[in-house]
Amino acid sequence: MPLYKYKALTPEGKTMNGVIDADSYPMAKEKLHKKQVLITQISEFEKKDKEIFLPPPLLLAFTRELGQLLRAGLPLYESLLTIEEKYQKHKAHPLFLDLCDRLKGGSSLAAAFARYPKTFDRVYLSMIQAAEQSGSLVHSLDELKELITRQQKLKKQLFSALAYPSFLAVFCFIVLTSLLVFVIPSMKELFEGRELHPMTYCVLAASNFITEYGLFLFSSFVALGIIAFFLLRKRETKIMMQKFLIKVPFVRNLILQSALIRFCKSASVLLTHGVPLMETLMLSRKLMKNPLLEEAIESAEKGVIEGKKLSEELKKSPHIPQLMIRMLAIAEETGKMSNMLQNISEIYDENLEKDLSQLTAVLQPALLIVLGAVVGLVVLSILLPLTDVSSFCST
Repeated sequence: MPLYKYKALTPEGKTMNGVIDADSYPMAKEKLHKKQVLITQISEFEKKDKEIFLPPPLLLAFTRELGQLLRAGLPLYESLLTIEEKYQKHKAHPLFLDLCDRLKGGSSLAAAFARYPKTFDRVYLSMIQAAEQSGSLVHSLDELKELITRQQKLKKQLFSALAYPSFLAVFCFIVLTSLLVFVIPSMKELFEGRELHPMTYCVLAASNFITEYGLFLFSSFVALGIIAFFLLRKRETKIMMQKFLIKVPFVRNLILQSALIRFCKSASVLLTHGVPLMETLMLSRKLMKNPLLEEAIESAEKGVIEGKKLSEELKKSPHIPQLMIRMLAIAEETGKMSNMLQNISEIYDENLEKDLSQLTAVLQPALLIVLGAVVGLVVLSILLPLTDVSSFCST
């Protein structure tokens, strides 16, 4: 059933926008007239990726609400219709309306979701497809809710650990730039004819250089930023960056643990719902967002196809921790791969939380001291020629 985008006036004179489904253009107008609104504009809705993308928080809310409605006994179509009515004024409303339309037309839920690959990834689709075949849709939605929650929690942990240090660095940069560009140039006359301390001389030279070549430096930084942005989008550049960062001891743990948590959790959920091992490995490695580890898993897949054990193939990679290899070897002997992957994800999740708390506890005061010392030295270099300390330093 086609979708029609409209603009209308309510009886109170308020403007309203929305999307409505109808068999034809006249039927769409008739539906709107029944709502007692004055149509000012109506046209067939053209699907655009940016208009139908659900951000992670909304995807989590949708998954949770759909599972709750199904658990309460509502049929699938009625559940989707309830959610569609709730988000009628949301910009993502066309997506929910289209899902209802597809389901009403006889499409499966997985097929309807597959129309929106930017919202529902391969893992999501595989679990829904397996759930529809096994009749465990409610349980799968609960598992997906937990998976999305864990992913968002991981992002928030990494963001919170880096947010405050980044704020301090930006604040320090603004203060230093203000001092070197505005304050020090206005005080140049006070330094003329004085014997300057070497530290003061260096600060004045830096101020003169930034003032004279400021536009060139700003343009250069912007150009470098744009070049770096496009280079980092290439897989080769990402691999080079990962190889560099993975050599830094503490950063190595953060990178490996965050990637392995995503892999193990998604793989555990997929195996639990009957997805074959090879498909599980292929889908889960795409969530790792780490080219080096993705290559290790992809190489292990080839060995598994040849009949070799997963743990033996992963042992060939220097980036896979020994703990994970040992636990996978035990799982292969006991046949409890799904449970073991879940345990591995929980272990690394706990380790990551501990490492991030330690990083925050150490990095914040250390960075505060360093930034305070830098700003303090610049301020002191300005004050030295204006006090008796200068004569003391020159003797």
